[in-house]
Amino acid sequence: MKNKIQVNKDHYEKGYDTSQRFQSYFVQINEVLKLKPKSVLEVGIGNKTVADYLSRRIENVKTLDFDKELNPDIVADVTNIPLKDNSFDVVLCCEVLEHIPFEQFQKAQKELARVSKKYIVLSLPHFSHPISLSFKLPGLKQINISIYIPHPKKHKFNGEHYWEIGKKGYPCKKIKNILLKNFNIIKDFREKNNPYHHFFILEKKKSVKK
Repeated sequence: MKNKIQVNKDHYEKGYDTSQRFQSYFVQINEVLKLKPKSVLEVGIGNKTVADYLSRRIENVKTLDFDKELNPDIVADVTNIPLKDNSFDVVLCCEVLEHIPFEQFQKAQKELARVSKKYIVLSLPHFSHPISLSFKLPGLKQINISIYIPHPKKHKFNGEHYWEIGKKGYPCKKIKNILLKNFNIIKDFREKNNPYHHFFILEKKKSVKK
């Protein structure tokens, strides 16, 4: 696949780091740290917020992106990662794979599995119409209830995203079935403060299916 830079550097400037995005950063960092890795590869570095924080807690943190203007440690495409098998304890790949055509999705996640020793922390955009309710009673924990109404229309390429979970043709079950070819899904969830980001904590299977 021929690479095409989809966003300019100023994409990550004013207005990018919202409170919801910082909630996503927290989840990314927290899920990685809970796995207690000694080495991490972040694929798709954005503005380096997550990589910069992780590098203060983990000795070996490397970044990969096909946009050399973002100054990653490794300039490469996620569908063809120039690293040896089992190179990193954890591979972190958040809000990246929707930037490539869906027919490349399986190839990309196979590459993530190949270069990881064991774990992958993945997030993908999940579009829906949320209805949320939160309430707290004295002496009890806060209760959060969310209902997500599926989006019935097809996704149209907007210059950045080729596809999104929840759009017509991309149900979550379909995405999970593809992931299950190479991973065990330890857990998956949508963070209540940013349900657009659907997280998958994955464990690499010993044998990767073709």
